[in-house]
Parts: sequence; structure tokens; C-alpha cells
Amino acid sequence: MRRQDWAVLGAAVSLISGTVALFAGTMALAVAFVLVASFTGVAARMWSHSGPGPMSHALRFVLWLPRGPHSPKRLLQILEPHRGERILEVGPGIGIHALPVAKAIGPIGVLDALDMQQAMIADLSARARHAGIANIAAVCGDAMKLPYSDSAFDAVFLITALGEIPDQDAAFSEFRRVIKPKGRLVIGEMMIDPDFVPLGELRDRALRAGFALERSSGLRPAYFASFRPTLAMAGGFPQSEHVIERHPDESDEPAVGIAFDSSQEKAARADEFETV
Repeated sequence: MRRQDWAVLGAAVSLISGTVALFAGTMALAVAFVLVASFTGVAARMWSHSGPGPMSHALRFVLWLPRGPHSPKRLLQILEPHRGERILEVGPGIGIHALPVAKAIGPIGVLDALDMQQAMIADLSARARHAGIANIAAVCGDAMKLPYSDSAFDAVFLITALGEIPDQDAAFSEFRRVIKPKGRLVIGEMMIDPDFVPLGELRDRALRAGFALERSSGLRPAYFASFRPTLAMAGGFPQSEHVIERHPDESDEPAVGIAFDSSQEKAARADEFETV
């Protein structure tokens, strides 16, 4: 396992022990356990940023824990999959989100799933067979060099997986390449994950790769963000008239919108200017 995985386990055990000590009335011991949990949590975050990599298959049991704001239902609300679409999940793990998405796009749609660990792919494939889902194409591969053709997907999504990729800029370039011009990219992040990517950092990185943040849902410590490919690029940044920002909340309201002027609107303004 990664050293950050051991640190996360240590933090979890310390928090549980601290809670037990608190209910037992040993306040000093409870405080000590909380301090240990805080230290190991910080260490896990630092190690994750200095040496990113996939979560160990040995820790797959944590993927069964309740997801709360990252539940499959919440994902379907922001991803908006349609029957017949081709969608890619990067880092599917054991398929907590993959199976519901595959069902949503129906038998004529295809969910491609790419994970760096063959053991995870095997678990996902076994769960899909057990559930009678036959439209998942799971392969072992690298997000920084996707084995798919250009403009192959209607949507790409990642749930708490982006921070595990060593070169996120390279991965974003690949996402931009394989997503259709009117496709969408959905990313979910949660602060308790040592590989957590803050929304502001994610938005800036996506913008450099040619994606505009369309909307987000949830609070900053546990959010979903939906992006669209920008319409025009200049010097690595989208050409736009203005940017509107709002703080994300639980209402699925737009967090950032980039407004592009249509040719009809520009022509109308030109006519108005000539009339004046």
C-alpha cells in the first residue's frame, strides 16, 4: 500500500479510539488520539501530493462506505446520462458508480471503464456479470495516455480519482481529446480523501485544458463539478466575453458560467451601432 494509505488508516483508527476514550471519560487519552489523527491526516495529504498514485486494491473495502454527497444518485443528477450514449469512467474501482451509469445509458449505450489496477478491473467485471450488466467495457490503462480515438465519448467522469494521477495536465489534455465537442466532463472530489483536489485548483486546470466550468453541486469539501469544452481557444485560454462566478451550494446552481456571444447577437449589436 502507499504510505498515505497507511497514514489514512492510522488516522481512522485514532479517531475511533479517541471517540471510545471520550465516551469512557478519559479526556486526556481522547485528546491524544485526536492529535495523532490530525498529524497522520496531514502526513497523508503531504505524501499524496508528493507521490500521487492509485489507492491500493487492499483498501477496496472503503469503497463500500456510504458516499453521502457523492452517491450514485447525485452523480446521475449532474452527469445526466442518456440512453445510447458512450461514456468513460476513469478510476472506477469496484464499480460503485459504474454500474448505475451503465444501467442509465441502457443496453445500446456503452460505459468504458479504465483503471490502472487489473485487480480493480477484475472486481468491476465480476460485479457487472453478477448484476446482469453487459454494456461495460473495462480495461487496464493510463489516464495520461487514453487508449481511445478522438471525440469518442459523450461524457467522461472521475470520482475521487483525479488526485491519484501523477500528471493531471496530461490527463486533462487526454480528456479534451476524447470528449466530443459538445460533450461533458464531471469530476467529484471529497476532502477526506488524501488525494483531494480543491474546486478552485480544478477549475483553473480545466480552463487551461479547454474546459469551462458549467455548474457544481455540493459544498466545497465534497463537490461535483461539470465542465464543457470551450468553443474557441487562444493561447491556451478560452475566448469569452465575460465570466460569472457564484459560490457553489447544495442547489445544483451554476458555479461558473462562461458566456459566448453568438454570431446573431454580434450582428445585432453591429446593426445597432451603425444606426446610432
